[in-house]
Amino acid sequence: MRPLISGDARVVGASRTDAGVHALGQVASVHADEALVPDTVMAALNARLPRDIRVRASRVVPEEFHARRAAHRKRYGYLLSTDAVLSPFLRGFAWHVGRPLDTGPMVEAAASLRGKHDFAAFCAAPGRARDPVCRVHAVRIVARRGRIGILVSADSFLHHMVRNIVGTLVEVGLARRPVQWVPDVLAGRDRRAAGPTAPSEGLYLLRVRYGWPIFPGGRPAPAD
Repeated sequence: MRPLISGDARVVGASRTDAGVHALGQVASVHADEALVPDTVMAALNARLPRDIRVRASRVVPEEFHARRAAHRKRYGYLLSTDAVLSPFLRGFAWHVGRPLDTGPMVEAAASLRGKHDFAAFCAAPGRARDPVCRVHAVRIVARRGRIGILVSADSFLHHMVRNIVGTLVEVGLARRPVQWVPDVLAGRDRRAAGPTAPSEGLYLLRVRYGWPIFPGGRPAPAD
């Protein structure tokens, strides 16, 4: 099969995902030494990539565009199942808690995470070399028939940050910890004081937002 690009190419992803994590809105930028036709790139990549990875759109962007550095905001979603028996269709795609969660206290606790904070308490050891201050724009918890979705939007995320937040909120939902525990953990900046790291299979990168449209006919994503 003929190579798609004959020269050197630099590919940058908007966000790294751990093994088992899913991405519904990943964005990647490619800087190549030759001109590329967007539709040809999309068709060629989809012909070569594994079937569980699909390129949905491709276009030419300004030379200075960088998928990671140009991102203004990202949104992650986490899916939990509280059903006693996990649906086989959710296997590998949700954390099977298997018990009811009281979402009222979870919502109350999650409110303390909004705003600009030091999120060191929710950062895994491999990510502690970077600045732990992030601005969380929104945390939403949605419950539907044995499924609970936790949506987190922020200007940046630390290593395992969402999974650690979810694990901490689940402790509150199971009534193992009080609501006030979450802001106390946040203020303490000690990862050992927070809840467990939620499994990777429930996490989804939902959207990467930029300051200008990057897809044909598109508009910047609305504020969360």
